[in-house]
Amino acid sequence: MPSLSRMILMFLFLAALLAVIEIFAFRLLKRKYDQHPNWFRIRRVWIGGIVFIWAAFTINGFMWPTWRVTHPRLLSILSISFFTVFVPKMLMSTFETLELIRSLLSRLHANAEGSARPISRKSFLTDTGLALSGFTLAGFLYGVTWGKFAYRTEYVQVPIPGLSKEFEGLRVVQLSDAHLGSFIHTPQPVLDALNGIQDLQPDLILFTGDLVNSHADEAEPWIQAFSSLQAPLGKFSIMGNHDYADYGPFEEEEREASRQRLYQIHNEMGFRLMRNEHAMLHRDGASLVLLGVENWGRGFRKSGDLTKAMEGSGCESLPTVLMSHDPTHWEEQVMRGKAPIELTLSGHTHGMQFGIEIPWLGVKWSPSKWRYQRWAGLYEENGQYLHVNRGFGVLGFHGRVGMPPEITLIELTRA
Repeated sequence: MPSLSRMILMFLFLAALLAVIEIFAFRLLKRKYDQHPNWFRIRRVWIGGIVFIWAAFTINGFMWPTWRVTHPRLLSILSISFFTVFVPKMLMSTFETLELIRSLLSRLHANAEGSARPISRKSFLTDTGLALSGFTLAGFLYGVTWGKFAYRTEYVQVPIPGLSKEFEGLRVVQLSDAHLGSFIHTPQPVLDALNGIQDLQPDLILFTGDLVNSHADEAEPWIQAFSSLQAPLGKFSIMGNHDYADYGPFEEEEREASRQRLYQIHNEMGFRLMRNEHAMLHRDGASLVLLGVENWGRGFRKSGDLTKAMEGSGCESLPTVLMSHDPTHWEEQVMRGKAPIELTLSGHTHGMQFGIEIPWLGVKWSPSKWRYQRWAGLYEENGQYLHVNRGFGVLGFHGRVGMPPEITLIELTRA
């Protein structure tokens, strides 16, 4: 956990940045509406919103480590309020900056020509900034109400070299990043999504980490829903970085107790939790290797031991699938032949729960790309594949905008 002085410095830096955004956003609003007959009321509502949002920012900044466990619902409301309002304000401040540049250039041009022509206070930039901000606000409101429950099934085909004909067409359902602590009680849309998995007729179900946010207790109400999932070749799971109780105000004894309980919960849900180990999957006399490691991520906990998991597995000669929560593990220890693994399944990034993807136009963007080179979907490097699931739940910002929660159906084919 960062020191108090570091938290204060970071808070002051962000507060200064957000203050600039507030000022510029308000200038744009004033430019458009200061002559409006209801401008006084508009300004009063705006100022009231500022007070609430800054209170949310302050509480999130200092109370996040403890309130995420002790007051999850209140923290969720504050987090939703902050992001829903501030992202549109960022757009407004951007267009106000462009407006100021336009005004300055116009003045310079007028002075160069010796013209006393007045500069218009309103322009296409002002109207565009307000329109886009309104559209973004509507998008975020959708994301925090219905968007986080708009489950989408992604269909992916992966060609596996050396795959036997017995495993041709194997249907693998991948779930990841459930973050069950982010759901209040057990919302029906989430239960419906879980129930719908059986309609996909999976041969194998794999869960790639982050069952909870902070503590094993969050998963207790969900045991029955997850235990109802069935697959002929079994259900397997791994730990994600949030599953170790590292992110709460816990003593080490409580952290360990939470981990031990979570191990039991995986079992009660019908999953075989794989902790740096392997399993052999058999079908009509043919074999496939499944590896599962504990969390290993660049900048995160590195408990995963791939060497230990591969020991005695025969992965050098058999087709192999690896479950590893963080995609940077694939980049560091698997890709480019570092390990004889044909397919790795990861999650972790959530696609930042915000972005835009239009496959038929080749559009795929999310702020997640600034942190992760491979953040969503299927990637290939010299015949080795990585699939990054966009996540089933939410964390931090309790919504999804342009990045729906995902259930992946992967079909293995012969290369």
